[in-house]
Amino acid sequence: MVVADPLYAIAASIAIAGGLVGTGIVQQGIGAVGMGVIAEKPEKFGQVLFFFVIPETLWIIGFVLGLILLLQIL
Repeated sequence: MVVADPLYAIAASIAIAGGLVGTGIVQQGIGAVGMGVIAEKPEKFGQVLFFFVIPETLWIIGFVLGLILLLQIL
């Protein structure tokens, strides 16, 4: 695959990196709070895990947007 314009590659890398950094920042806070909740109420593990996994959609969205930019679909 050949990228016609290097600016598309830069834009794709920014989109992917932004999604990954955003996911890390959000999960940092959720993980810390989640461990406190699990320490006090172990039965809440499933709910905490669900809230910890939701931000994973950020990197998926960033990855898809990066592919769209690289393949010049839009």
